[in-house]
Amino acid sequence: MSNRQVELAAAAALGAVSMALALQLLYRQRDEPAQPPAQASFATKKERVVLVTGGSGLVGQGIKSFIATDAEAAANEEWVFLSSKDGDLKSRTDTEAIFRRYKPTHVIHLAAKVGGLFANQKFKVEFYRDNIIINDNVMECCRIFGVRKLVSCLSTCIFPDQTTYPIDESMVHDGPPHKSNEGYAYAKRMIDVLNRCYSDEYGCNMTSIIPTNIYGPHDNFNIENGHVIPGLIHKAFLAKQSGEDLHIWGSGTPLRQFIFSQDLAALTVWTLRDYHDPEPIILSVGEEEEVSIKDVALMVAEASGLPLERVVFDTDKSDGQFKKTACNKKLRKLQPSYKFKPIKQGIQESVDWFFANYEAARK
Repeated sequence: MSNRQVELAAAAALGAVSMALALQLLYRQRDEPAQPPAQASFATKKERVVLVTGGSGLVGQGIKSFIATDAEAAANEEWVFLSSKDGDLKSRTDTEAIFRRYKPTHVIHLAAKVGGLFANQKFKVEFYRDNIIINDNVMECCRIFGVRKLVSCLSTCIFPDQTTYPIDESMVHDGPPHKSNEGYAYAKRMIDVLNRCYSDEYGCNMTSIIPTNIYGPHDNFNIENGHVIPGLIHKAFLAKQSGEDLHIWGSGTPLRQFIFSQDLAALTVWTLRDYHDPEPIILSVGEEEEVSIKDVALMVAEASGLPLERVVFDTDKSDGQFKKTACNKKLRKLQPSYKFKPIKQGIQESVDWFFANYEAARK
């Protein structure tokens, strides 16, 4: 054997050893969490420890408000609301450290990389990869650490772009999502796939919720990247301060379903405790409660103390998709008597909160 052949054989052997070691490390990481740095101990005598990822956001704060007056939570549950300061969920080591510290029995997974239309269009790879990694770390840690129940939050943007209305839970994978946010949407869809896979292979109790348009206190009120209602509330605040008109993009004719954050919170907690099916569930007001953007804008103006004649619709701007109607029949079959907060009341509470917390609010 020539010297060159010996070198190649040695390199091949070294490569095989390296691959074997890498595979051993991969499978060790899969089933044996790495030892995290020492952290302050966490102890509770409660029966359940509920860990909420993304706990500082709109939905997390809604859940925090809901459980503050909930008897079951007070008696039997310890709730832990995580923020980015507690660790990077893109890091397996950080995620394992969080699970090892708090030893959750239940998890509500709200954390995600999110952004507006421009960001979703420009950074599709990052939105896909970051969310895939976050979701994989959380879901796998739930399996390894023996979490009894995981509820993850999806979005109506995961539904096919070309579809019929109303949309329901059976239609998630019927076609590709809108191209503008396909990175984010496909990453979220994979949660639904893995809920079933973990159930089939490991017997894990994992499911997901699909809310429609959420609004309420602690929202992101950024005008450019926020959602409809918080963006309108911020614009109304500025219009009131400046004495100028409140300009609304488009004709105001598109229809949307809105769910108040504390309604979503109550239904999310119900899902955690009582809904045990890997198939997702839409959490939304009914089809009959769709409202036009025009009506929403007028409610925001009224709640803000702006004269309605100062609301101007810029009809030269695009309206966007006319409707995205979601069916809540599955929810209503299981929760027939649940009463949603009327949107006018919810908008008033959201306006009052933003005006009182303008300096500290996300915007």
